Parts: sequence; C-alpha cells; structure tokens
Amino acid sequence: MAVITIDGIKHEVDEKQNLLHTCLSLGYNLPYFCWHPAMGSVGACRQCAVIKYKDENDDKGKLVMACMEPASDGSIISLKNPEAEGFRSEIIEWLMTNHPHDCPVCDEGGECHLQDMTVMTGHNYRRFRFNKRTYRNQYLGPFINHEMNRCIQCYRCVRFYRDYADGRDLDAFAAHNHVFFGRQSDGCLENEFSGNLVEVCPTGVFTDKTLKQHYTRKWDLTTAPSICVHCGVGCNTIAGERYGTLRRILSRFNSEVNGYFLCDRGRFGYEYVNSKNRIKEASMKIDGKYSKLDLATAFSHIKDFNSETSSVVGIGSPRASFEANFLLKRYVGKDNFYLGFSSDEYRLLSLQLDIMKSKVFHSPSLKDIEQSDVVLIIGEDITNTAPMLALAVRQAIKKAPPGLLEKLKIPIWQDAAVREAVQEERLPLFIATTCPTKLDDVSTSSINLPPDEIAGLGTVLTSLFDKSFNASVDLDEKKTLFVNSAAQALKKAKNPLIITGPGTLSESVIRSAVNAANALNKINDNLSLCFTFPKVNSLGLMLLGGKELSSLKDRNDIKTILNLKNDLYGIANKDFVDGIFTDKKIVSIDCLENNTTKNSDIVIPAGSFAESDGTFINNEGRAQRFYQVYSSDNKEIMETWRLVDELTRKDDRVRLNYEDILKMIKEEIPELNEIDSIAPPPGFRVAGQKIPRETQRFSGRTSIHADINVSEPKPPDDPDSAMTFTMEGFKGEPPSSIIPFFWSPGWNSVQSINKYQVEVGGPLHGGDPGRRLFEKDAPSKLNYFDIPNQSFTGKEDQYLIFPVYHIFGSEELSSEAPSIQEKIPEQYFWMNPDDATAMNIKKDDKVELNIAGENIVLPVRIMLDIPLGLAGISVLANKKWIKFNEWVKIEKYDS
Repeated sequence: MAVITIDGIKHEVDEKQNLLHTCLSLGYNLPYFCWHPAMGSVGACRQCAVIKYKDENDDKGKLVMACMEPASDGSIISLKNPEAEGFRSEIIEWLMTNHPHDCPVCDEGGECHLQDMTVMTGHNYRRFRFNKRTYRNQYLGPFINHEMNRCIQCYRCVRFYRDYADGRDLDAFAAHNHVFFGRQSDGCLENEFSGNLVEVCPTGVFTDKTLKQHYTRKWDLTTAPSICVHCGVGCNTIAGERYGTLRRILSRFNSEVNGYFLCDRGRFGYEYVNSKNRIKEASMKIDGKYSKLDLATAFSHIKDFNSETSSVVGIGSPRASFEANFLLKRYVGKDNFYLGFSSDEYRLLSLQLDIMKSKVFHSPSLKDIEQSDVVLIIGEDITNTAPMLALAVRQAIKKAPPGLLEKLKIPIWQDAAVREAVQEERLPLFIATTCPTKLDDVSTSSINLPPDEIAGLGTVLTSLFDKSFNASVDLDEKKTLFVNSAAQALKKAKNPLIITGPGTLSESVIRSAVNAANALNKINDNLSLCFTFPKVNSLGLMLLGGKELSSLKDRNDIKTILNLKNDLYGIANKDFVDGIFTDKKIVSIDCLENNTTKNSDIVIPAGSFAESDGTFINNEGRAQRFYQVYSSDNKEIMETWRLVDELTRKDDRVRLNYEDILKMIKEEIPELNEIDSIAPPPGFRVAGQKIPRETQRFSGRTSIHADINVSEPKPPDDPDSAMTFTMEGFKGEPPSSIIPFFWSPGWNSVQSINKYQVEVGGPLHGGDPGRRLFEKDAPSKLNYFDIPNQSFTGKEDQYLIFPVYHIFGSEELSSEAPSIQEKIPEQYFWMNPDDATAMNIKKDDKVELNIAGENIVLPVRIMLDIPLGLAGISVLANKKWIKFNEWVKIEKYDS
C-alpha cells in the first residue's frame, strides 16, 4: 500500500493503480472521457488533469494526466488547483467546439457523460462561432444508431470493439479532430458485442436503435434489477419500462459475472416481451376453436378436470423461475413432475449437475475465467451458446505472459504500453469442436472432429496427466500434436481452465472432459472446470429434479398435463408430443404463442421476466434474484409462480406470498438453504422506506393515464419485494442486489457505477449480487468414466448430422425480437467440400433428407474444416425439431 496526499488529505491506496482510478475510488469527482475501468488508460482526452508536486516544499507543481500517473507512495496532488481546473475547463471547451447543440433531441440526453463532465468542469458558455465539422452517418445494422457529429474523439469505441471484443469491421479513420469512427462502408456491425458501444460511448454517437423506435427520456423509465434470460450465463441487467412497454436493457454491474458488458442477444432480445405473439388473455379450445375467457373462468375449468392430483402431471421449464417450478412439483408430486428437456439434454445436464454437486472442481465465474492462463474448450461453440463466456476467454488469453510486465516495469493499467509489449502474443487456447468457431482466430490450436474423436482427445489427455490411466486411442499426427501441445501448456499453467457442455449432444465428450479435468486436478489444485447450460434456469430445473420427458409415453393414467413455459414441439419429435397429448387435457402457461400453445386445450397468459419476481441459477451455480420491472395493466397476466399457486390452490387454502415459497424451498432443498439471504426480504426498509424503481427526475406521471383520468392513479402494490413502483422512497444507495438504477449527484450516466463500488472495477458495496451454491470442498477422488467407442467410421451415402448454433436464432425468446430477426440466418446444411463434390453438390444447391419420418429440404453451405462424413444443420428456434447425432441419407433436391 502507498500513502498519497490529495488536496491536503492523506489516503492509503493501492500503489498498483493510477491516480484517476484512485481518486474515483476514494469518491473524488475528477472528470475523464477516454479512460474506462475495463480497458485501462491511453491518455487520449487530456480531461483528467491534476497538479502533482515534487514534495511538500513545491508550491508550483506540474500538470499531469491522472490516468497516466501511478499512485506511487508519497505522491502529492491537487484536483482543486486553479491551473488544473482551468486546464480541464479549456479541454472541455475545445472538445465542444464541434459538438452540436442538440441535447434536447439527443437520445443520450439525461444520462450523457459529456453533459456530466461539462457541468463538472464549469464550462457553461460557448465562444466558438465558426462552422462545425460535419459527417455523414452510417447504417450499422438493426442494433446501433450512428450520429458521428457528436463525437469527441475519446477512442473508447474502437478500443472496446477492436481491442477488447476483437471486432474487425469498425475503426478510426483520418487524424486529430477529424477522426471518423465507423465502418469502411455501411453495413451491419459483425461483432456479437457491438451493443456495448451504447454504454461505452460517453456521448450520443452510438445509441440504442431499438430504444429509438419507442423512445422515452431515460429519467421517465421505471427500472428494476433483472437477469438476462437468453442463455445460461445469467448476466445481470437493468430493464426499463414506460407506458406498459419494455423499452431497453442495460448491463447491471456485477464484478463476478458480466462486469460492465452484455452480448447483443442479451441486450436486444428483450423485445419479445412486446411481441405481437404475446399471450394476453386466457383461451379454451371448444369444438376445435379457441374462445377467449377470463382468468377466473379458466381456473375453474382447469380445476374441474384436475379433481384427482394423482392423474395430473406437470412439466417444468428452464425458462421459468425456480419458485414456479418448485410450486408445480410440490403440487403434482415428485412422481408426476417432468423436466422440459430433450432426452439428450436431460442425460447430459444430469451428468453435469452430478459433477458440480460432487464439489471436486472449482466452477468459475466469468471473472475467474478472465484470470485463467491456459484454456481448453472441448466440444462447445461458446460464442454462440454462451457469448459472454467467449468474451471472458478472449480477455484471459490476451493478458501479458507471466512476468513480462514486471520485467519491463509496465503497470497493468497502462493499456497502450501493455499492448505494445504483448503485440500479437496470446496465452494458450486450445479448441476441439465439430466445426470452426469464432474463437479460432485467437486460438493456439483448433481442431474439428466428430464427437467420438473429440472424446478420444480427452481420453489421451487424461493419460498424459495421469500415467495410471490407460488410453487405448490411436491418434494421427495432427491430433497427437494438438493433444501434446495442450497437455504441456495445461501442466505448466498456474490457473488452467477446461470448458465443456452439451453443445455436441454427446455424453462421451463431456465425460472425456471431466476425466481430463480429474487427472489434471491431481496435479494442479487451481484447475477450474466450466460447464455451459442451454437456458437461463437449466441448472436450477435440474437441481430441483424430475423425470425425463420421454418417459411420459409410458403413462396411461394421466388425465391432465400442466405445461409450464415449454414449447414441447421444440424439444421433442412431433409424433412423440402428439402421442402424449392424445386423450389428455393440456393446459399451457406461457407468455408467447408457440406450437404447443396452439395444440393445448387451455392457454393461460404468464408474465415475462419483466413482469415477474423470482430466482434463476446460472451455469456456475450462482443463484440470482430478478425483480418485476412493472406490474402489467392487464390483470390477466401474473407472475408464473402466482399462476401456479392459484391453479393448484384449494378453496380453503390461503394464497401463498413470496416469503412463504422461499421458506418452503429453504426447508426442502439443501443446496438452497440460504435462498432467503440472496436479496433483502419484502419487509426490508431503509429509514422506514422502500427502494424506488423510478428516479427522482421521473416526470409526467399524471399524464400517463390522461386519456382516462387526469388525477394521478394509485401506484401498484409490490408485496413481494422491498421495492416500490414509484419515485418516492429511500434516496440513498440500496443494497447491491436491489439497485434499480445507477445514479449519483453529478453522475447521471452509467459512469455513476463508480460511486457504488468498493473500488473502481471492484465489487459493489456489500458484495456482488447472488450466492454460489457449489464451492469446491471435496478432497475425495472422483472415479474416471468409461468411454466406449472413441473412433469414427463413416457410412456410405450417409452423414452423421450435428447441431450448428447461432447467437441470433438458436434461442427461442430472442428470436421473437424484430431487431434480432434481421440477423437470423436461413436454416442450412453444412458439408465438407469433398463430400459435396462426391455428390455433385455446389453451394446454394439444396438437399433433401428424412429425419424421424419428416422430409426436410435445406440449402447447402460448403465448410472447409468440417470432417468428412459429418454434416451440420443450423439450430433455429421455431423450426422443426431435429434429432442430432443420427445417421441420415441425403439426396440432391431438384425442384
């Protein structure tokens, strides 16, 4: 630690940080633009100037940039020195010479970092009277709006897009104050994390195009802490609503999970909540046609044919909260509770849960992953199945090699110097998958193989880590080189990481990865093993437990099926689903229309994540709470757990409240015996007040319902949380798990997060939200798995089909968002060029194949690195369900 003096006050600080980081962490208001906690310092904007003195006798000092100056022991600096204040004011004035006077119409207005810094420096009068520089704005796709005239050349956009996220189609063009930040030509931004430009940009150059389509001023949004529902990573978000419409998603800082960023699917997939396919009223099928009915009548019909609980089964959903699934299982009983997974998913996720419950391996957070120094990915395309996991891997391998910065005496925050020292050198990343991935461009070595041969690599790795393990697998030269290189790097690593998951739908792949981790764990106790899970609460549903969906076909005693937020036609064969629906009453509770709701006898509208409270459990085993953003004006729409309670409630039973459910979960599920401590209880108050969802600047409340009544309506009650649907309430900083928005006096932009952190970039005050359920504590040995048949033998005229995932299109909810739909590819059939040539098939030709009795016609794409004998089919939501890892015969389709 170091002791520094700031304007006469001594502070004990971390000497490894720079002065800007230190001042902000101590609560000082020091303006800045180009610096960002996740990206370090480059000294481009010159806005964070301070006076630094040689010693106590120096009364003049010199002007330095705080972001470029280390917080070394004995430093004496002044923020309030007139020379420093004058310099900062002049810099703002210079930056504003070309900035347009368009705050009233700018999308960034009200939470603009430039506005904050202008006020902070005292610059309030413009003397510039010449023509301003102007640019032509670009079309950048459905997510981002471009307004280049507002740019102040801070370089944050390209530093994030190119240096942090490894995007290649956005850059800086020209020089000094004529720089243009954009693409070489108009077109969609290609990087999966482009939406972060909205929060990274300190002005209104890059703004949320989806918000622009239903724009409202930021201070008029009702917001709440939430969790992204579009994959199993569980990124923390802030969702905003106005007039009963969900308007946008922002990242909610959690140093252990997503930090400052989100992927584009998580940021823009929210619009499914406003979809025209939302189910807003209950309906019942009568004589083959659906008739709308009120919720009370629907409940009475359901209870009529639910008179015997033993004849009712429930199907839980990885899209629904843990609480809703828990209540459904409690009602139907454990023998009648089934899980909404395909047979392959059920088998693979059961295996992953068993491994996590053994607590033999450390299950890493995204922050842990960023600290890894060697990464091995086995059988998973994480860019498309868990995008933020891929971003964390990119940060891990771009770190400087151990000892390099110390040798060169370069501080870690000195971004430009670090990149100059590292150049293109990367820490080791090894990838074994069925097809090329977007991480291949930064990998040390990547290899594409059939699932069984990927499992063979894991088996050989195990034998290289543990000589007592016998691996009878023959490898060719390419595979041998890959395995030996990976084994050598993993053995030398300080913090090795192995990532695997159900992406190939192969149990052998996961078992081989676990075997390799088990063997390496005996050598290096710092090993981390990371599993991916397909949906937001996949791990939570598996932890709750239930029967495999396919076993429903053996039940002849069922009269009613209660289906909770599952499109069963998306996870099982049509004939199977039709079969289990035969001669039964089907009740579907869901928020979106799908093939299952269209074939149900009664459909009940359910609240989306934005209209609900609950708990999700992410892929690392972190239980996290999410909250209602708004209470729907449609009283037919309730939280899913409340619907289940109402459905299953006998006339003499009192309705459950949220705390009742948490108490029952705590008592019945050992892993969740602290679920009530994840977030403050509904009765929590600060100074006798609840936490407001609306900012102090919220306006126009009396006009929201002006077409009905000019008086202000009574706000909805919220008995389930310590929050209120108003601007009235506690004005200070709430507990970290229920922060509905980030704001601090003088800091209206997302940069105000600094005021909520123990230190800039560090945990939130009181600790980051969520609670981990599986901490490594088991010294016991884990037995190795037996993995049969680790060779691949092709079949004449047949192809083994494997799934190809897409960040846009493979996940069902986000696929309903209009902006996402613009980026969803058509479904296609991937082939090796040699296989295509043998069948006289060219690109864009079509092939016909029969899968589970259904004929499918798909256009062909040629992919060089797909193994011979394999063929990939893109996994797209709302398409026909496909049984993968099956041999199929294909024919060239002639229309």
